[in-house]
Amino acid sequence: MIDIEPLRFAWTRGGPDTLVLGRLHVDRGQTVFLHGPSGSGKSTLLGLLSGVLSPNQGRVSLLGQDWAALKPGQRDTFRADHVGVMFQQFNLLPYLSVLDNVTLPCRFSKLRRERCQAAGGPEATAQSWLQRMGLPEALWSRRADALSVGQQQRVAAARALMGQPELILADEPTSALDAALRQGFMDLLLQAARDAGSTLVCVSHDEQQAVRFDVQWSLPALQQAGVSA
Repeated sequence: MIDIEPLRFAWTRGGPDTLVLGRLHVDRGQTVFLHGPSGSGKSTLLGLLSGVLSPNQGRVSLLGQDWAALKPGQRDTFRADHVGVMFQQFNLLPYLSVLDNVTLPCRFSKLRRERCQAAGGPEATAQSWLQRMGLPEALWSRRADALSVGQQQRVAAARALMGQPELILADEPTSALDAALRQGFMDLLLQAARDAGSTLVCVSHDEQQAVRFDVQWSLPALQQAGVSA
């Protein structure tokens, strides 16, 4: 599913390395918990996994496809087809309704649209995910910016899951939720990923959640191993 060959990444040519990683592999359907202190490169790694960033050395492959071998437009299409992202800042379009935000992946990906068609259509699929996320129907027609931060986070999760993407990347998915709600939300996210057959890579400071994942990655430890190799 995910293959990382020993890589180095720096933000500026000739500058200090931001990430140095050894060989890593994640099987399809596995759940991965990624943790580390602020500034350690967690979001940078998500950028590499999603093909938004390219390593200076080494290779990152998804579903056997080396991101660096694709032209920019091909990379965008491949990402839209196979990757669902929960951004830390959500990146919802504020002027669109909740429902329209959730169906957005189907506008950019024919593959994900076809998968939703098989399940009753994009709108019905979006409604189903919003129901599972606990968002009442009265909110679905509202503009996204009219929702609370916690509600927006749930909309972002529903959008990421549309069309059963093979990889879901979640950057601090519980950051906007009260402690009492985090457990329930993680229950929902993990089960949703399993139901969709998706691989889930989750970045979080909430290390109490780590034991619930198949794989735990400490980014400082991975970097130390990469440098040693």
